[in-house]
Amino acid sequence: MESFKRHRRLRQNAALRHLVRETTLSINDFIQPIFVKEGITDNQPISSMPGVYQLAYAHVLDEVKNIVHLGIKAIIVFGIPKDKDEVGTQASSQEGIVQRTIRHIKAHFPELIVIADTCLCEFTNHGHCGVLDGHHVCNDASLERLVDVAISQARAGADIIAPSNAMDGYVYAIRQGLNKAGFEYVPIMSYAVKFASSFYGPFRDAGESAPAFGDRKTYQMDPANRLEALREIESDVQEGADFVMVKPALAFLDIIREVKNTCLLPLVAYNVSGEYAMVKAAAQNGWIDEKSVVQELLMSMKRAGADLIITYFAKDMAKYLTEEGEK
Repeated sequence: MESFKRHRRLRQNAALRHLVRETTLSINDFIQPIFVKEGITDNQPISSMPGVYQLAYAHVLDEVKNIVHLGIKAIIVFGIPKDKDEVGTQASSQEGIVQRTIRHIKAHFPELIVIADTCLCEFTNHGHCGVLDGHHVCNDASLERLVDVAISQARAGADIIAPSNAMDGYVYAIRQGLNKAGFEYVPIMSYAVKFASSFYGPFRDAGESAPAFGDRKTYQMDPANRLEALREIESDVQEGADFVMVKPALAFLDIIREVKNTCLLPLVAYNVSGEYAMVKAAAQNGWIDEKSVVQELLMSMKRAGADLIITYFAKDMAKYLTEEGEK
């Protein structure tokens, strides 16, 4: 009898490797983000995110048609308004850019799952995710605004509300608000574990949402903390979340696995803008094979425990999987 294991027996050819593969990627795993900007007539490229655009309202359906054609089942909508103010008034307006976009998309693609990002940072003139008292972000006053935003998005036809604001108690407040407004069957996708990360830089270009002063470390999580992440998950589950999320994904695969081991709700990983931009930059310089690296990165998130992945690579992955016959 041999004194060692021949693990290579199961790696001899592609068919055998596929037969024993433990983790697979599917088009159904991916959610495509889109950015819609009010007051522009042509799509505007985002320099720090090659291949991603701020969409003009007039061209939204063209982009969504392409997404649907690729077999992607869900999108998440971010809006950039023309007018901003202290409390993000346009975030809850029925004529706001997000609400108009949701109605427009659902009228033409009713089967597509449209997720609404529920936050104030793109809509305030100070770029913070809540209502201010001086330079302090007021938690409870912000909750009142966020409930209004969520209800307005549900009225516009959003299938899922995704609050990303990182205020304490936002899941409970929004759940109660939706229920009272008659939207008890609209799920909440909670950004339960949202770290104060340096990987968000390109998104703030895309969403025009960088803080005018300070940072978001008083409401987003310290990246050093593991147990705090589990406490955040526990709170949001108790408050009524239907999905939980870990954001960013790549630097926090350990957290994704811990959450998966302790939480029974569907788990979403957000493959954020900085992660996307690093891959694009390296690929454009010829340092890596983009397709292989993208697949490996997204596979790591799925293997760590993510059920769904929000990613700017969703369209690319849909093409890769279709080419490989894995749709």
